[in-house]
Amino acid sequence: MNIQIFGTSKCFDTKKAQRYFKERGIKFQWVDLAKYGISRGELQSVKNAVGLEALMDPKKPGAELVRYLAYDEDKLEKLLEEPKLLRTPIVRNGRQATVGYCPDVWKTWS
Repeated sequence: MNIQIFGTSKCFDTKKAQRYFKERGIKFQWVDLAKYGISRGELQSVKNAVGLEALMDPKKPGAELVRYLAYDEDKLEKLLEEPKLLRTPIVRNGRQATVGYCPDVWKTWS
């Protein structure tokens, strides 16, 4: 497994995801979205796995604006510019990905 966890240090669900993998002795790469953001390729891969709507956090200020953009490419561009609009944690395992705390899905990854 090649696990990547994207999130922010203040996000409770991101901390729970990190703890989930630590407790099982599964190594992961932690990426702080506030500090480093996410690359276009990584975001595209996650979008392909979970869909564009799942990526956006409706509770964040500015998320409504993204919903009104006409094209998916414009929405992706806005999410790349402002990673704080992403729902966290984003957990990737190769081409598989989840958004939010999803231990039931992670159990199936091997």
